[in-house]
Amino acid sequence: MKLFIYFILVVINSGHYCQANDQVITYAKPESIIDQRHKYFVKLLKLALSKTNSQLSTIRLKTTTEPMQQGRAIQELILQRHVDLVWTVTSQAREQQLLPIRIPLLKGLLGYRVAIIRTADQEKFARVTSIKTLRKYIAGQGHDWPDTKILSANGINVVTSSTYEGLFAMLKMKRFDFFPRGITEAWQEVVMQRDAELMVDESILLYYPSPIYFFVNKKSTILAKRIEKGLQIAISDGSFEQLFYAYPEHKKVFASVRIKQRKIITLHNPLLSPLTPLDNQDLWFQFK
Repeated sequence: MKLFIYFILVVINSGHYCQANDQVITYAKPESIIDQRHKYFVKLLKLALSKTNSQLSTIRLKTTTEPMQQGRAIQELILQRHVDLVWTVTSQAREQQLLPIRIPLLKGLLGYRVAIIRTADQEKFARVTSIKTLRKYIAGQGHDWPDTKILSANGINVVTSSTYEGLFAMLKMKRFDFFPRGITEAWQEVVMQRDAELMVDESILLYYPSPIYFFVNKKSTILAKRIEKGLQIAISDGSFEQLFYAYPEHKKVFASVRIKQRKIITLHNPLLSPLTPLDNQDLWFQFK
């Protein structure tokens, strides 16, 4: 899944993280100029770093002038070429290539997925009651998103695109039938598309554990420990929860999802590492 997508941090003085007194970290612009999903992760990163500023060097953030796709960002991080950190959906492969900070940044909320569909297909999706009936339809996803493999592993046919914006165009052109999106993404994306031909389906809710982590290069253990420590402090003092629940797009989601009106379809996620902290209830959001 794209998720997003996912956005990267580029260290100006790569490889000298611990030697400067004042570090500048640059994060990449999203692929699309209308994609605003990165803002929450930037706020959370700033929060985590602020919790350790009095003990360690101050880190300032700024943005790059050019966007970078997720696949390229991950490769740059693996090779230690400019990219110092990414946030993205985890998988066993990514955790083998990179160093994960195993704290779900969205408290697992991205694992709850709704479908962006063509408005004309609203009644068709209202008749979906199970994974069996959902398999009659084709999903669209990014070619390098873990969600593509998750959907395929559950018997759902998937058409992929190399670009985020391309998926909306392909949905309109009937290249596929639905675009599964995290509930923190879907409504905002439909609004940003400003297209009456698309809507968020109101009938089904897919769920599979799908945490987004911060990742760093395997050698960047000091940076990883600092971010993890900051996040743990934020969890302990309540500031993580405060940001999560008060973030405007999240509040809109809680008001819009109407969980009791939806048919929940649970999928298996074969990509999760056995080290995923599924048993730590404090790290995960649950609908009540």
